[in-house]
Amino acid sequence: MNASITRRGGAPAVTVRRATARDARRLTRLVRGSSAYKGHYASMVAGYRVGPDYIEAHHVYVAVDQAAEGERVLGFYALLTAPPELDLMFVADRAQGLGIGRLLIADMRERARAAGLTHVRVVAHPPAEGFYRGMGARRTGTVLARPPAVAWDRPELEFIIPPAA
Repeated sequence: MNASITRRGGAPAVTVRRATARDARRLTRLVRGSSAYKGHYASMVAGYRVGPDYIEAHHVYVAVDQAAEGERVLGFYALLTAPPELDLMFVADRAQGLGIGRLLIADMRERARAAGLTHVRVVAHPPAEGFYRGMGARRTGTVLARPPAVAWDRPELEFIIPPAA
């Protein structure tokens, strides 16, 4: 399982790999710097930390670009398997619109299938609902606000994971 976006000429431009504890700071910066969480939503990520312990305990995958100056993290997701849930998914602001989110969802679906999962729950950031629905998730409900941690209701969605053909 090796998801990628290729450059002209066939060389991989972006690949998805398992995150390591060394990625923790970069993933934390990506979360805290996300423009999707500015203004009203800023409190949600202000002190958020993706620690090495989280990365080691869960299935965390990063989309990376091998640039001349080194590897750049363009996005990541965390797949929990019991119960099945897409716990985190972020795409760097500079990588929005390049297909990174689509790549991460495709990778997540393949890894969920390989793990024998039949569905994956997503409690989405409200502005991200349209993205998840566009990727094939269906709305299943609403998760009510839990102040002070989360001050707004969030859409609950589900990806159905069909068995391998």
